[in-house]
Amino acid sequence: MQLPSYFGAQRKGETHELRADLNSEYRDRRKDAIKRVIANMTVGKDVSALFPDVLKNMQTEDLEQKKLVYLYLMNYAKTQPELVILAVNTFVKDTEDPNPLVRALAIRTMGCLRAEKIIDYLSVPLDRLLNDESPYVRKTAVLCVAKLFSLKAELAIEGGFVDRVKDMISDNNPMVVANAIAALTDIHEVAQLTDGGRHASFVLNSDVLMKLLVALNECTEWGRIAILHTLATYRSADERESEHICERVMPQFQHANGAVVLGAVKVVLVHMESTGKPEFVQQLVRKMAPPLVTLVTSEPEVQWVALRNINLILQKYPDILSNEMRVFFCKYNDPPYVKTEKVDVMIRLANESNVDMLLSELKEYASEVDVDFVRRAIRAIGQCAIAIEAAAERCVYVLLELIHTRASYVVQEATVVVKDIFRKYPHQYTKIIPQLCANMDEMDEPEAKASLVWILGEYAEQIDNAAEQLALFAEQFVDDEPDVQFQTLSAIVKLFLKKPDSPLAQRTVQDVLEKATTKCSNADLRDRAFVYWRLLSSSDADAARAVVLVPAPLISIPLTTVPRSLLHELIREVSLLSSVYHKPASTFIGHGRVGMQSLRALSDDEAARTRAIATVAQGEKSEALLDLGADDAPAATATHAAAQSLGSLGDLLGDDAFSTPAMTSSAQSAPSGGNAMDDLLGIFDAPSATPAAPSAAPSGDLLGL
Repeated sequence: MQLPSYFGAQRKGETHELRADLNSEYRDRRKDAIKRVIANMTVGKDVSALFPDVLKNMQTEDLEQKKLVYLYLMNYAKTQPELVILAVNTFVKDTEDPNPLVRALAIRTMGCLRAEKIIDYLSVPLDRLLNDESPYVRKTAVLCVAKLFSLKAELAIEGGFVDRVKDMISDNNPMVVANAIAALTDIHEVAQLTDGGRHASFVLNSDVLMKLLVALNECTEWGRIAILHTLATYRSADERESEHICERVMPQFQHANGAVVLGAVKVVLVHMESTGKPEFVQQLVRKMAPPLVTLVTSEPEVQWVALRNINLILQKYPDILSNEMRVFFCKYNDPPYVKTEKVDVMIRLANESNVDMLLSELKEYASEVDVDFVRRAIRAIGQCAIAIEAAAERCVYVLLELIHTRASYVVQEATVVVKDIFRKYPHQYTKIIPQLCANMDEMDEPEAKASLVWILGEYAEQIDNAAEQLALFAEQFVDDEPDVQFQTLSAIVKLFLKKPDSPLAQRTVQDVLEKATTKCSNADLRDRAFVYWRLLSSSDADAARAVVLVPAPLISIPLTTVPRSLLHELIREVSLLSSVYHKPASTFIGHGRVGMQSLRALSDDEAARTRAIATVAQGEKSEALLDLGADDAPAATATHAAAQSLGSLGDLLGDDAFSTPAMTSSAQSAPSGGNAMDDLLGIFDAPSATPAAPSAAPSGDLLGL
């Protein structure tokens, strides 16, 4: 698109030319010069030097020119506070203009200038325009009171402006009512941050409620959004009032604006539980489904916002869209972010009656060209298998068909998913392991390699060539990623304990322990290798098996990805940014100095939780949950959910039985120089219960054994 000539490159000496044109005797040249000034300002050029010249053009009958000058003044008022005072007389004069558009424009601009010298001259015209005969002027003046309060709260309160706004809720014009509610909401939020809400607090009572419900159907879409947001914060006095609110808000489900629809859904969700009528609640739930489905057919950006909100609503009311699975099927031209959200919603809607339809759809998605979306579809198949036991076998067959495609990224993601299925259904679908092993050369991603190694170690007794397969991983042990190294170490030790008579298993375990303790820089890996070494060097083979071969805990798909307490809060914020991010507003929105301090404090807390989740991922679930504290139940729930999430390192290891007391007791119970199972086939020398590690390896005293 070609930009207008006003936005062309600034020529040398153009400021001088603009100044000359701004002071021209011809009206057209002055107006054209103002347009060029605004164009330069819009593209980021500094034209503040022309402030006095632009100010001279403020007194004009041309409404378009006046708007441009006011726009310039709003942009440069802070940089030219001494000169802004020269415009006061014109502003005051414009607030008495016969044209209501000019009066409203003048009072709005005065409120937006944010200059202290202007504030003192604002009171008189604002007081007059709050009683203006034009509703357009009144609704503009109401918002100006909120701006005045944010600049100088004492003047707004002592001048009686806040009380005037409260009285204007009874105005006969619905837009004035909506703007009064929006202004009072802003004033209340500012008061909460500045003085703890001691001044200018706004309490919504039953009388105000009735006025809002009357104005709701008559104001514009933005006014409806403001009123609906206020209704969502209202706590009804009794069940009858809650039912009345729901009935009056339901017609907004048919509105064309998606924000109004989501706002109405939020109000109904907040108040329907207070009605105490299960049949009425079910009726409301059924009526909410069509408008939500309509939002999914909107443009992509609106779809994404709607899907994020639907995802949140389904966590509290899973049956609200139980018969609408097909609506969320992905289209070929959907953006990737919309496809991902649709898959998440479909997983929440999956049940035994529609899982076959869903699996067929997901199988189609797995053949698309978008690699990330293909991975997400394959992971969704695994989630279906874990969530719906009756469909697990069908999911495994679909995964097997995908593995036969031999596409590298498909095979690797399927391997990760199969590992999760084995965690849910041990020893049920082991017949697909040969197909996984046949594609071992395709594995080049750490998560896929770690998953395959975990499977080889967990089912070593059922795999004939498990020792040969793990020996290949042992050869490249030093060069592998940490996740793969941990899995390789654990899997080879499991192999040895399950097949102690295998010479290859003996050589492989000795080799991997030496590499882990002498050639790896990862301290956690070395510590784990020393623990294994001590266990294998002890005389109690049963103790080693009890620690290393402990069954991995079953995994499950959490019903909610948001803690219950936070979910209750976010439901009250549907259609806001917090419901899109699935986070409280305080975590991403700061309110000046006060808000930033709380945000920094929250960030530190989030960092601590992140460290705790990382600890959980290493297999130390109980200690991490204790570190979070008993008072932080939502955080503990979220952490536990993170520990059980698909693909976590802790799930892969399956070594959660490690604990210092257990290792200490097993080591101390071993007699010095004992030789049970010939020291586990005599491949280790453990004099005085100290592992015969190479000279570079420290003694077992580091472990406190």
